[in-house]
Amino acid sequence: MTRVEELETRLKLLVDFGGVVSKETNLNRLLELIANQVRTILNCDRCSVFILDTRSNALWSKIALGMQHTEIRVPFGSGIVGHVAASGGTVNITDAYSDPRFSKELDRLTGYLTKNILALPLKNVGGHIIGVFEAINKLDGSFSVDDEGILQLISSLAASAIENAQLYESLSKSQLETIYRLATTAEYRDQHDTAIHLRHISEYSALIARGMGLPDQEVEIIRYSSPLHDIGKVGIADAILLKPAKLTSEEFEEMKKHTLYGAKILSNAESELLRAACKVAASHHEKYDGNGYPSKLHGEQIPLYARIVSVADVFDALCMKRVYKPKWAPEKAHDYIMDESGKSFDPDVVTAFDRMFKDILKLQNASFDGRQSIIPGITKEINRREF
Repeated sequence: MTRVEELETRLKLLVDFGGVVSKETNLNRLLELIANQVRTILNCDRCSVFILDTRSNALWSKIALGMQHTEIRVPFGSGIVGHVAASGGTVNITDAYSDPRFSKELDRLTGYLTKNILALPLKNVGGHIIGVFEAINKLDGSFSVDDEGILQLISSLAASAIENAQLYESLSKSQLETIYRLATTAEYRDQHDTAIHLRHISEYSALIARGMGLPDQEVEIIRYSSPLHDIGKVGIADAILLKPAKLTSEEFEEMKKHTLYGAKILSNAESELLRAACKVAASHHEKYDGNGYPSKLHGEQIPLYARIVSVADVFDALCMKRVYKPKWAPEKAHDYIMDESGKSFDPDVVTAFDRMFKDILKLQNASFDGRQSIIPGITKEINRREF
């Protein structure tokens, strides 16, 4: 390839790079995408994208291509990456082992041999460092001045995309935290519906959705909207909600209203998650044959997410002890779900439930860590004994 052809090829790759990264809002996927693109453009063996965590004053990378995506954490100011973040300058090292800033520990642990390194800071539009690019082992010699210039161009595009993805992730986490706190409001009112039940509903519903072949985005929507299925129970009187016995027919009619209360609480939401949760809250007690409540919907009149949550909810409820019934064995609850296919439940949802049953059992048997929650990013649940 001539010099002109090489420059034209790189220019095309840069244009493609800008178009691709601007569309990705998931931070982890974006970082992997960037690392792959940079490795191709610079013709090197590995590329890592380190993000500055200002809270811990460290740089982290979940993306270390060629290293099974091992997460790496580096203290600010330590090593090559830490030095670049602290100084804000570019480092181009032709012999890594002769540079005192280079740590040989990672090579020793992985058996990898680092030869040369090009590291450059990622700066946002305000000039603040948000991370570091680290390219390792140029495949045809050492990194050149041209490589430095290209990586600088890439960094400006990448920094903007990373900040957008971080903002999107922050907004998503805030929304999910709000949903979690709404869900636990219903949990605290109903002593039957524990945090384990909410977690099970979330994970079982996601597994069933995946078993039906729904896209990842829809699987995540149902994962995070399903815990709000019983939010309407906040409107049910304690005498009914907490009654230590089976409900009378009149009390059960009142209990049914929790679906209407839930729909009312979640109605007119702009959030896609809350709109999905509204449908689930309103319709998760509808039955496929039209004999459910509150509206006696049947078949595909019932929103798909509600049809999925209905199966997850009934299965988990059957497997939990109640004052009016013993705990069912999972296999017995499974057989009940199968028998109700076409009656209480959508046959396609039941088929997916059966397909994912082994995974559902694994989740059911997994120990529940009280520090976990149903929402990623929240690691500590409220403990009633703290009050």
